[in-house]
Amino acid sequence: MENKYTLNSRVFRAFCDENRLMILEMLQTGEKCACHLLDQMNISQSTLSHHMKILCESGIVVSRKEGKWTYYSISSEGSEYAVELLKQLTEVNIKINIDNTKCCT
Repeated sequence: MENKYTLNSRVFRAFCDENRLMILEMLQTGEKCACHLLDQMNISQSTLSHHMKILCESGIVVSRKEGKWTYYSISSEGSEYAVELLKQLTEVNIKINIDNTKCCT
């Protein structure tokens, strides 16, 4: 079983490449076939597969097979998780623990 840091790092890895960001932007308008994504990008099929694997492993994108083609779409559950994760990690925690108010003593 993976720990939360491993799972969460997959989410952020999905966002840290310009090709993956372009793919996500294309998927905003709905499900796309891999062939459509390839037509819109200047990358090889193997490179697209690599990016799609990372996006799917993050949970932000889901895939389905239909014949020889794979179709991709944004997962509402995965994208909600990513939004909440970012909020949690960037939210300032105003609860002060008395033990943590003293530094280096």
